[in-house]
Amino acid sequence: MELRNATMLRGKVFVPGDKSISHRAIMFGAISEGMTEITNFLQGADCLSTISCFQAMGVPIENENGRVRVHGRGLHGLKQPDGVLDVGNSGTTARLISGILAGQAFPSSLNGDASIQKRPMERILTPLSLMGADIKSERGNGCAPLAFTPSKLHGISYVSPVASAQVKSCILLAGLYADSVTSVTEPVRSRNHTEQMLPAFGATLSVSGPSVSICPNPRLSGQKIEVPGDISSAAYFIAAGLLVKDSYVLIRNVGVNPTRDGILKAAIEMGADISKTNERAVSGEPVCDLTVRSSALRGITIEGELIPALIDELPMIAVLAAFASGTTVIKDASELKVKESNRIHTVIENLRRMGADAEPTEDGMVIHGNSERLHAADFDSFFDHRIAMSFAVAALALRGASSMKGAECVNISYPSFYQDLWSLIEA
Repeated sequence: MELRNATMLRGKVFVPGDKSISHRAIMFGAISEGMTEITNFLQGADCLSTISCFQAMGVPIENENGRVRVHGRGLHGLKQPDGVLDVGNSGTTARLISGILAGQAFPSSLNGDASIQKRPMERILTPLSLMGADIKSERGNGCAPLAFTPSKLHGISYVSPVASAQVKSCILLAGLYADSVTSVTEPVRSRNHTEQMLPAFGATLSVSGPSVSICPNPRLSGQKIEVPGDISSAAYFIAAGLLVKDSYVLIRNVGVNPTRDGILKAAIEMGADISKTNERAVSGEPVCDLTVRSSALRGITIEGELIPALIDELPMIAVLAAFASGTTVIKDASELKVKESNRIHTVIENLRRMGADAEPTEDGMVIHGNSERLHAADFDSFFDHRIAMSFAVAALALRGASSMKGAECVNISYPSFYQDLWSLIEA
């Protein structure tokens, strides 16, 4: 795909519904009694994989005009699927649904695309096995395909070595089927959408710092869920507004959950002109509109507790760093290696293609910002949606015409991304 550059951005954009919340709304609705109605559901490939998996287990789900109705079958009402559950490219689907499958009275198996078959599942297999789950990595490499055999689950107190909302949520969902309370403690609190949403459906949870506990066997009831705009998708428009000169971009209806808003904290520390208006709560989640104006940025260090709140946005932040003055250091982010691509490698590769001075480290990267040396480039998405979107934004601010190999992979999380981005370019 040819990528456009721009001299100015103007306008407003509504980003799609939050991917994490969309996944969870389907899953929680499926194991609840009665109907769950979801508005502003993300119609990306990953979330559609979650829908298809639960449909395969007998859950009627209607998906029409952005409104999804899940006719829940209750905690113990799922049916054995006829074949292998296909999670596609979705790590969230694979890891969260594993917690539910571990508690079922029927055998099942799941698999996904080539990327999923390389992503680490030991991080969920270990705690689930401690709970008594019978799960096998069929190739013996700790990755999908996974096979589940019925077993009785026991409550555990698990100290997770990684701060991961997927790991935490998997364990909590398995805890619904255990014989006693299950708790998870993380090194740093990860995104908390599960803890926010499950109590609304009727689960009993308690949160204490980085620890979450859940009681087993609740009666869950369907809910109405309005999904806020995804801050991970908003990140690309935030960056575009900052990088392209004389720009003014309004991003409407963005979820700003404090366990997810690290992109705002980092950008503001870099000198970004970002303001919040119309602050409100939507289905228990904080939401606002964001106004972004072009800004001169400076390098910073990003590390520690901030990393879980912006892990998906680090490729975009790395692009901002290339245009900033001074050096940006990203560390404590080894999790980047096990995303849809090794994002340390793929980010550095593309930064260097556009002339940036960037080097990888074991747990992140170092970027010496200098906008004067940057130029148009032929980028490679490596079939990673966040890489594709980050460098499409970079192309807006680069001199000359750029291109992207594998640009269509944005369909995983944001099918209308390019149309929305180009709509802001002033004619």
